[in-house]
Amino acid sequence: MSRIAYVNGQYVRHGDAAVHVEDRGYQFADGVYEVCEVWQGKIVDMPRHLDRLSRSLGELQIDWPMSRNAVEFVLRQVVRRNLVKNGLVYIQVTRGVAKRDHFFPSDDVAPSIVVTAKSTSPAAAEAQAEKGISVVSYPENRWPRVDIKTVALLPNVLAKQHAKENGGKEAWYIDTEGNVTEGGSTNAWIVTKDGALVTRPAENGILRGITRAVVLDLVKREDLTFEERPFSLQEAFEAKEAFVTAASTLVMPVTRVDGRIVGNGHPGSVALRLRELFHTATDLQTA
Repeated sequence: MSRIAYVNGQYVRHGDAAVHVEDRGYQFADGVYEVCEVWQGKIVDMPRHLDRLSRSLGELQIDWPMSRNAVEFVLRQVVRRNLVKNGLVYIQVTRGVAKRDHFFPSDDVAPSIVVTAKSTSPAAAEAQAEKGISVVSYPENRWPRVDIKTVALLPNVLAKQHAKENGGKEAWYIDTEGNVTEGGSTNAWIVTKDGALVTRPAENGILRGITRAVVLDLVKREDLTFEERPFSLQEAFEAKEAFVTAASTLVMPVTRVDGRIVGNGHPGSVALRLRELFHTATDLQTA
C-alpha cells in the first residue's frame, strides 16, 4: 500500500489522504486516470502515458491541474517517497470540487489531482506468467467512448467480478458480432495456428493501451507476423496462444478461455518472448 499520497498540492500520509465529498470524480465519475509501471526504480513509458492523459483530458474538456513538467515531478516524488523499486504509480485528475450539478462548473473551479504509488512483487508476477491465467467472456456493457481512460469503471468492475466468480483472472468483452473487444483492464491478443499475432484495431471499441503500443513496437522490431483486426471468441478457442497486455500485467499469457484450454494449456513461446523483451522497447525514466 502507498505510504504517501499527493492530493491537490500536498504530500500526505496515505491514511489521511482525502478529497472533498463534492469532488466531481466522486459525484459523476467526471475524471480520468493513468497507471505507469515502475521497474527497477524507473517509471516506464511516462511520456506515452502523459500523452494519453492529455488526450483524455482534452476529450472531456478538463484542464491540466498543473504543468506537465510539474506532473512529472510529482510522479517521481511519489515513487521516491513510497520507496517503490518495482510497482505502479497512479494519477487521477477530475474536474474538481463544485456543487452537484450536471453542467460543467465555472472556469474558476480548479481540477483535482491525486497521485499514489505502491510496490508489487516481480517474483509473484513471473510465477503467474509461468503458469498463465484464465479469462472469462462477458457481454460488452460499456459506453462507446472506451478510448477515453475515465474513472467510470463500474462496467469493468462487474465484468471482472463475473470472471472472478467463474474461475478467471480477467474478463474478455464480447461485442454483438461475437468478437473480443478487450479485457476488463487489459488489451486482448491471440496467436493463430499459422503463427500470426492478432489484436483488435485501437480505433474502434478499445483503449489504445500503452503496453499494447510497446508490444507493437516489438512485433515490428522482431519482424513477427501481425494482423490488426477483430477476432472472434471461437478463434480464441482455436488459437495457438493467447495473452493480455497492460501496465499492471505486462505481457501475461492466457491458458484458458471460458474453461477451454488454449493451445497446449501452457504459456506460449511468443507471449513469453515478448514478455522477456518488453523493457528493451520501453522509455525508462529514473524516478
